[in-house]
Amino acid sequence: MDAGQAEAMGPHGAALLAYVRGDAAAELRIRRDDGLVGVLPAAQYFREPAAFTASERSALEACRGQVLDVGAGTGLHSLELQARGFRVTAIDISAVAVEIMRERGVAEARCADVWELEDEGFDTLLMLGHGIGMVETLAGLDRYLAHARGLTRPGGQVLLDSTDVTRTSEPLHLAYHEANRRAGRYVGETRMQLEYAGSRGPFCGWLHVDPATLGEHARRAGWSPEVLLEGDTGEYLARLQR
Repeated sequence: MDAGQAEAMGPHGAALLAYVRGDAAAELRIRRDDGLVGVLPAAQYFREPAAFTASERSALEACRGQVLDVGAGTGLHSLELQARGFRVTAIDISAVAVEIMRERGVAEARCADVWELEDEGFDTLLMLGHGIGMVETLAGLDRYLAHARGLTRPGGQVLLDSTDVTRTSEPLHLAYHEANRRAGRYVGETRMQLEYAGSRGPFCGWLHVDPATLGEHARRAGWSPEVLLEGDTGEYLARLQR
């Protein structure tokens, strides 16, 4: 993740901090470059394990060995893994998020960019909350899959969730996909901007990759892909085994 993308995520950290300081209604606005706007409550990042989705629960059950929680945010998954006896290193590029994690009890929280880590020897790389999106493009995905081999031990795994954006009938989404095709881009390569309390970050790329495309790129990079869970709307959880 480059400096521009780190800046783009600034409103995310601000929304989390506002929630911690008592604004239970704090919410993040996500604006796609075609004008579509979605809203995400900050409370989503402070859920208890009982409120985890089936995909999150399956991912945590699939963790093994030493875990790197990439883009850990508030540490909600790291805290649950710690409670289960795992050694977890939680990283985020947001210093605000890392401070929140530490306050919430994450034992090993680091302000770090995953691209800058080397030879860490993890058994599991955990990327939930569609965290794989930070690679931005399919070319970025190839770069990440190569990089992840240097972060894992032989037999290590990457656990990630994403969505197949083609599983939609919404005209606005279909038009966006077609515009990507005409521009020579993969349909799941999006541009988005985060906003909190009127403060907007710069636009950045975010990748949503379908299971078949993920599998194709993973195999080329020396990973064995497996879909662990798939929902009706295109959401899925995958494991990439080294």
